[in-house]
Amino acid sequence: MTLAFDPHGLVPPLGHHIGGRYEPAPDRIPLTAPSSGASLGAIPLADGDTVDRAVIAARAALESSGWGRAAPRDRLRALRKWADLIEQEAPTLARLEAACSSRPVGEVLAGDIPVTADQIRFFAEFADKECDVLAPTDDDHLGMIASEPYGVVGAITPWNYPISMAGWKFGPALAAGNAVVLKPSEMTPWSALFMAELSVRAGLPEGLVNVVLGDGPTTGAAITGHPGIDKVSFTGSTRAGAAIMENIARTGIKPMTLELGGKSPMIVFADADLDLAARCLERGILPNAGQFCVAGSRMIVAREIADELAARLIARFLSHAPAPTWAETPGFSPIISETQLSRIDSIVSASRAAGGEILCGGARFDCAGSFYRPTLIAGATPDNPAVTDEIFGPVATFQTFDTEDEALALAAHPTYGLCSGIFTRDLGRALRLSRRIEAGTVWINRYGRSRDHILPTGGWKASGLGKDLGREAFSANRRTKAVLAAL
Repeated sequence: MTLAFDPHGLVPPLGHHIGGRYEPAPDRIPLTAPSSGASLGAIPLADGDTVDRAVIAARAALESSGWGRAAPRDRLRALRKWADLIEQEAPTLARLEAACSSRPVGEVLAGDIPVTADQIRFFAEFADKECDVLAPTDDDHLGMIASEPYGVVGAITPWNYPISMAGWKFGPALAAGNAVVLKPSEMTPWSALFMAELSVRAGLPEGLVNVVLGDGPTTGAAITGHPGIDKVSFTGSTRAGAAIMENIARTGIKPMTLELGGKSPMIVFADADLDLAARCLERGILPNAGQFCVAGSRMIVAREIADELAARLIARFLSHAPAPTWAETPGFSPIISETQLSRIDSIVSASRAAGGEILCGGARFDCAGSFYRPTLIAGATPDNPAVTDEIFGPVATFQTFDTEDEALALAAHPTYGLCSGIFTRDLGRALRLSRRIEAGTVWINRYGRSRDHILPTGGWKASGLGKDLGREAFSANRRTKAVLAAL
């Protein structure tokens, strides 16, 4: 099977997906292919009335199907069928994803889709394995801590890994007995719509999975502020997360899970395996052109190995060449939009003006589409824009240290605390530092998530609230109730 395709020959899903079927709507928001800059048409903008219909459909599906009250094994079986169908329809999903996103079609087919199906199966298994807890009381009483689904979960996903992020939201919410109203990014809408269609084909109750298209200020605000949304789950920028918190506080109190921005450090000690460190540092910043929240954008390296490691990284950075996301052979990913590319370039320019030395990159590729060269910046002080700002592109800073305490001081960030990496052969040092670094995740002698979905992900400080993945994500989609019975 050839993976290459013409993005203009695709027949994408049209409209919103509400109540188990597509709902046509006027096109309002232009859609562009970042690999070429060409137009892919437009998508609708869901207003408050559209979101209201989706919430009503979700509530009706819960009530008519009894999804939240059904035998847990029934939920498990239905979600497994959905995961199977997602894998069966992988070529279609991969093309819908690659056309308008930064994800190469081959990587989506081989990685994103299998991971998403695995995530849904993983959470499905919690349906009949998490149970209520008996509480210790005196002999005259029976105490119990019971859990129940919230009802309707409102979810908002970003553009950088659309299918995977949809799986993060759908999996735990549905396994826990909820319905979902999801808004994908307006820049990458098609794969989530098709996933909603597949949920109905897999036998999930119609209306349990709803996808509405639109932007953040209109559609996202309508979801997070809707009185019929019982819980909000969001992955995106810290600024957007703050706006969601404000909107929820203004329109009504409800729980939320926020997985937000990061500016994650990767610390390399002199005793580290340099081949391993070079590979991991490259993988920590260049996949998807650096457009992922856990990107290791701050490399903090022991001075005695700095020159050698920098040379290895420069060679690796220079080896990447761009290719359209619909090409047969994957290449370096495009930046999602010209606006984002301009922002990346402006931060690099500001970093250079503030004393940063561009070791490689620092400009766009000379080709069609929004492609930016892998960039490594040395000599940046802690207040340099490339060190302080989340760039969300293929740009990393390279700083040096002499002592362990100096490394920790450079790793600390006043705003973010999402992830971190430590490279050393001294396991005692690694575990000791893992307790001192302010981050929700610490990777040792590796960098990046694995397919161990049991490990939760989520940040400290302005990098977020709550956790995605793991048992914590399932629990976050259920609310507890204390029950005390006199015997």
